[in-house]
Amino acid sequence: MNLSAKEKIGQRLVVGFPGTEIDSELEELIFQYKIGNFILFKHNIISASQLRDLCNKLQQLALESTGYPAFITIDQEGGMVTRLAEDSVNIPGAMAIAATNNVMNAYEAGKITGEQLKTLGVNFNLAPDVDINSNMDNPVIGVRSYGDDPKKVAEYSVAMVKGLLDGGVLASAKHFPGHGDTNVDSHLGLPQVNKTLSQLQECELVSFQAVIDAGIPAITTSHIIFPELEPEHIPATMSRNIITGLLKDKMGFQGLVVSDCMEMSAIQKYYGTIEGVKAAVKAGVDLIFLSHTRNYPIEAATVLTAALEAGELSMEEMNASVEKILHFKEKYVNLNETKLDFDVEKGKAFARQLRKDSITPIQMPTDTLPKVDANSLFLGSIPFRATNISNVDDNTFHFAAYMAKQFNGRGILTSANPEEKEIETVLEQGEYASSIVIGTYNGHLNKGQLNLVKEASKKNQNVIVFALRNPYDLMTLPENVYGIAVYEYTVNSLDVLTELLKHPFELKGRLPIQM
Repeated sequence: MNLSAKEKIGQRLVVGFPGTEIDSELEELIFQYKIGNFILFKHNIISASQLRDLCNKLQQLALESTGYPAFITIDQEGGMVTRLAEDSVNIPGAMAIAATNNVMNAYEAGKITGEQLKTLGVNFNLAPDVDINSNMDNPVIGVRSYGDDPKKVAEYSVAMVKGLLDGGVLASAKHFPGHGDTNVDSHLGLPQVNKTLSQLQECELVSFQAVIDAGIPAITTSHIIFPELEPEHIPATMSRNIITGLLKDKMGFQGLVVSDCMEMSAIQKYYGTIEGVKAAVKAGVDLIFLSHTRNYPIEAATVLTAALEAGELSMEEMNASVEKILHFKEKYVNLNETKLDFDVEKGKAFARQLRKDSITPIQMPTDTLPKVDANSLFLGSIPFRATNISNVDDNTFHFAAYMAKQFNGRGILTSANPEEKEIETVLEQGEYASSIVIGTYNGHLNKGQLNLVKEASKKNQNVIVFALRNPYDLMTLPENVYGIAVYEYTVNSLDVLTELLKHPFELKGRLPIQM
């Protein structure tokens, strides 16, 4: 491996960029700083064919600049975290898949996702989320997790990983050593988990050890402080004790260690992105993600190259990391391979069936749901968007309007946390409604939504509540209210709900969490 310091650093950086095409600035970045890898978001993707062209161009530029193919990465978890366009298959999220109570569904969903990504030119999926959602007040994981039982989460995670690998792409389990027991979102703040190693080994680390033993190629770190594992006040991503000591030495992981985005508030606000990058490399992270701001990759490349040349970074560790990256590129990225045909319609039918099978009845006062028609009132709050990891765009698409349109009924959008006066005004509109259909979005964190349900149930005997994200919203429903867990706020899930209300089908989903 005869690479300069700059070329070695370039192999360890993963950069994002704005827009759906490659502009001269990105091209300059690739050639000047030998950037070897990319991350794609929803804002980069319009359609399957555009994505395929974009990936081909990125590979051409990377090959020309570095002599090696690029990792092209994406967060395609399914459900609330998807990046692909509407003309592609977007599988349901982890908790929905677990609610189908069939672990083969996780394998099949992974395989379909892997095959599709590979056909589109994406070779590295930043999934699955193997966190154990043990804290119901977690604002960012919730339905992205397979549940709160470590053994079940491990089983579904391993199946998803095997599916992705059999589909032909790399998979990365996140967020090590566990983001499930936080009540702060690391996109917005700096979470802390005060568990001892033995407590983590009983819960959080079970699923990580399972995917390591199953041969997962990559693991994504979390920007979370674990004071029992790391005495310095620094997050896991920056901690050598956690990344090298625990993950590599103690748990035996030999694959790629991948950082969560270094521009998230947990790093940027508290340590500074570039300081964080340097610390992450020293800690033993292989691939450093700088997903949004143009000047960060330039700064990171400059600072890391200087640190390597000055002997501040270990050349031996640098070489080992780059060799590992190139090994996985050789194994998973073959640009000459003929791309398989991917059956999108078949994949979409499978994903739809999964959504139907996941819908979980939590409370049913009678055996059948009330009739929903043009006289029904549909209510939904603005999705409280904790973070850009999800794709719900606050007002552009919402439950109330979408469902009202399907039934020619009336739809009203409420605030994320409606107060008494707003609730009163809204319910006046439903004075003579045949039924009231409410979509909640993390109502357990925004209690106004649950107050709305309570007040609605006093005025109308036919109230149906769909929990469109975390099912915890349905824990304390008035007893005359119908409560159903949907796990997902997307057009795909609302289409399935429309079918349920027009042509009822058996609800087979089982709750993957304790409530």
